[in-house]
Amino acid sequence: MTLRPEYALGHSRYNAFLFASVGEEGNGLSLTVLTALTRLGLDPWQEAARLSDLPRETAARALAATIATSPEGDWKASDSGVIATRLVDWLPGRSAPAVPLPMSSPVSSSRVDASKTGSLAAGRWLVWGAVAVAVVCLTLYLQPDNNLEPAARAGVSMQK
Repeated sequence: MTLRPEYALGHSRYNAFLFASVGEEGNGLSLTVLTALTRLGLDPWQEAARLSDLPRETAARALAATIATSPEGDWKASDSGVIATRLVDWLPGRSAPAVPLPMSSPVSSSRVDASKTGSLAAGRWLVWGAVAVAVVCLTLYLQPDNNLEPAARAGVSMQK
């Protein structure tokens, strides 16, 4: 099974930037830009695309502000400008869309998804309804013949 484009990370033009080290955390592990942005609730690829569209100095200031809001490791908040300048060098030039979007706007895609969901639900109901009708018909067909007429007694004629 192949991954959707937004999950295919191997060929992102932002990998050098996203996997660059911000510094070392208190537990001794390296903190990457990807992890730092994710912890702050930002989409790393969209943020990388946004920063790569900015002039280098502006991108460095924006990234420095972001780094300053993350918990400190072996760096101080005052070092965030130097760190950001180093990291911005890993950004490519002007960006292409970080993740190709299937629809032009989120509103229209949610409407499409809702209509697809509604038609899928209606289809499921129709299938289950057909199964229920088939089960009822099969049950009635397999029942012994219980007519309301009295059974003919052996040797007694029912004709008048």
